[in-house]
Amino acid sequence: MEPRPLPTSERRRRAVLRVSAAGLGFALGLTALSLLWPRADRTLEPPALASAADLAKAPTRAVTVLVIGVDAEHARDASNGAAPAGPANSDAVLLLRVQPAGVVQVLPLPIEAAVQLPGQQRPQPLGSLYRQGGVALVADAVRELAGLPAGQPDRYVVLGRSDLRTLIEAMGRIDASPTQAMRYSDRSQKLRIDLQAGLQRLDGLQVEHMVRFRDGATGEDGRRQQHVQLLRSLLRELAQPARLPLLAPLARQLLSGVGTNLSEGEVLSLLAAGLSHGSELEVVSLPLLPPAPGVGRQGLRQLVPRSGPLAGWSDNP
Repeated sequence: MEPRPLPTSERRRRAVLRVSAAGLGFALGLTALSLLWPRADRTLEPPALASAADLAKAPTRAVTVLVIGVDAEHARDASNGAAPAGPANSDAVLLLRVQPAGVVQVLPLPIEAAVQLPGQQRPQPLGSLYRQGGVALVADAVRELAGLPAGQPDRYVVLGRSDLRTLIEAMGRIDASPTQAMRYSDRSQKLRIDLQAGLQRLDGLQVEHMVRFRDGATGEDGRRQQHVQLLRSLLRELAQPARLPLLAPLARQLLSGVGTNLSEGEVLSLLAAGLSHGSELEVVSLPLLPPAPGVGRQGLRQLVPRSGPLAGWSDNP
């Protein structure tokens, strides 16, 4: 016998019950999911950064950091991949001095400075020491050249070309002002530099090109000036309030690629102190004698003799 059709009112009542049951099941399902993946407790979210000082506690004393830029793609590469091929050389050597209260000081060290190693008959350029003895040998030579006390530099960072590009690309682009048009081509290295003069926004590859460019007239002196200008640009970019929340992940990303004995906490501590004065930077230089006759601009350079510590390399009031 076929079942008798339900009255219209009864069908409507049962439909309402099914819809209610489905809604209740959906609500219970959401409740169960919320137990597995609860909403983030906003009280546990990191506080907004009002200034660089909120990143970490500043160091209690001045810290010197040796920065070595090598002519290899990565800091740990055994070969530079350039021409002539071989172990990496240091294309740039800088000393940064970050103070608890005071602007960052930078000492660009001339890679053509003559260094006399024990047991060697002839002096060698500072830039050649990295391939011979790594960070330790460069640090020893820098300590002697700059008149640093024993135990300094405190920390070091070795940057490859890709590390520099990664740093800039993580920020998008940075403002920079090449002082002249930069054009250079080298097929053996698959290198083509083509930069205009004047203020512009540069990406990672363009910043690398600006760092590598060496003008025939100004030589290494001109390139050091470009390095300092780019460092100012980088500090200016990092000091922007909108950048502050990105500094911790940026430090973590950079530390994964470079060669360094800095921890993430130490990097943030140095940034907290260094960026507290915005993009201010005090540049200190090592006085060099003119190139010897017949040696040329790219030959070895001797330091001007001095007694006592390097002038200007001290705590600011």
